[in-house]
Amino acid sequence: MKQDTVSVTLTIALPAATVFAVLADPTTHASIDGTGWVQECVDRAPLTRVGQVFRMAMYHARHPDGDYRMANQVRVLDAPRAIGWAPGMETADGGLEFGGWTWRYDLAPLGESETEVTLTYDWSAASGPTRERFRFPPFGPEHLPNSLRHLAEIAADR
Repeated sequence: MKQDTVSVTLTIALPAATVFAVLADPTTHASIDGTGWVQECVDRAPLTRVGQVFRMAMYHARHPDGDYRMANQVRVLDAPRAIGWAPGMETADGGLEFGGWTWRYDLAPLGESETEVTLTYDWSAASGPTRERFRFPPFGPEHLPNSLRHLAEIAADR
């Protein structure tokens, strides 16, 4: 794939603040995820600041251990307009290593009761060896639209 990002947009019939609250709650991320890789949140605190780290228990059949943990660092937090994070792994010394990809949600209010949500997966900062190891994007084309539909359903239930 020649591009380094994929994005999809969906209009959700809810205010931006309602949608943003779901995204800032890591306990909802497993339900939002369209791949089934995200299992549950380890850190349950709401996302409130850039630099905050939240961990997620993951599963992928092609991962060497099957079960693993991602340590995501919030890179963008502009409530209720944008939220994004970089997935990483914790090192043995307690540091974080990032692979060069990010997830970002941009929310554009369309009046008081609708929000246009754009989900972007960006791997432009992935190194050559990382690009060789992973095939980007590592999921099918249905993943992003499914995730936005799940987000809309969860937000509607709040």
